[in-house]
Amino acid sequence: MKKNTQQDTVTTQTEPIFHLRDVFYSYVQNELVLEDINLEIHKGESLVILGANGSGKSTLLKMLCGLIHPTSGTIEAFGRELTEKSLQEPDILREFRQKVGFIFQNSDAQLFSSTVWDELAFAPLQIGLSPATVRERVEDTAELLGIQPLLNRSPHRLSGGEKKKVALACVLTVNPEVLFLDEPTNGLDPRTQFWLVEFLIALRQAGKTVITATHDLAIVEDIAERIVIFSEQHTVAADGKPLELLANRDLLLNLNLIHERSHFHVGGSRHHG
Repeated sequence: MKKNTQQDTVTTQTEPIFHLRDVFYSYVQNELVLEDINLEIHKGESLVILGANGSGKSTLLKMLCGLIHPTSGTIEAFGRELTEKSLQEPDILREFRQKVGFIFQNSDAQLFSSTVWDELAFAPLQIGLSPATVRERVEDTAELLGIQPLLNRSPHRLSGGEKKKVALACVLTVNPEVLFLDEPTNGLDPRTQFWLVEFLIALRQAGKTVITATHDLAIVEDIAERIVIFSEQHTVAADGKPLELLANRDLLLNLNLIHERSHFHVGGSRHHG
């Protein structure tokens, strides 16, 4: 896998697009899901949030997308503090929603229209694009993902892989700067998994900021330029380059990402960035 060293140089010299300071979160009092998270994310990064199930990865993504808010601590997004109050301002909410896109772990959670065409058109219409522009966005995105034959079908009658492509297309029609994916390979067949990894590599090469939460070690080396690993105590246990962290077998064992009898090893990537 090729590393974009030029991009690494650029991102370290710019202000972060997301900056988390002393962030805690709990769904129930005294039951922390995130604990003391301090994190910067820069434009153009391909970042993987890695951790065992229940470590807080999905919660972090929802927080960065403004779907939930910290119990304590602060999050800055695009130079402005991200709060429930700020997102109540229509102009701020519209601007933020145009900049970020979220792909849920379960595609059914974000598919609700009667046809795939309507699914793809929904978000562009919500941000006020003209019907002609919406039509162009839908057609271009459908062509990009190869789902033109699905446009007149019901999204709920599609296969798991087709639903994932439609869910991704729904987000891409607004051309967000940042794309969040929560466990994107769950339930996908090998062919669709391979397609998805190739597509994420292409998004990285196009300059998009791509943040993926997963416990699937098999895809990390292909799609990540940086890894943040969460512990089962809901804290950041490690932050660094994929090859260094994935080669640390003791670290992966301690964080419940591999079993002591597993034969996972780095350097076996079949994709090329």
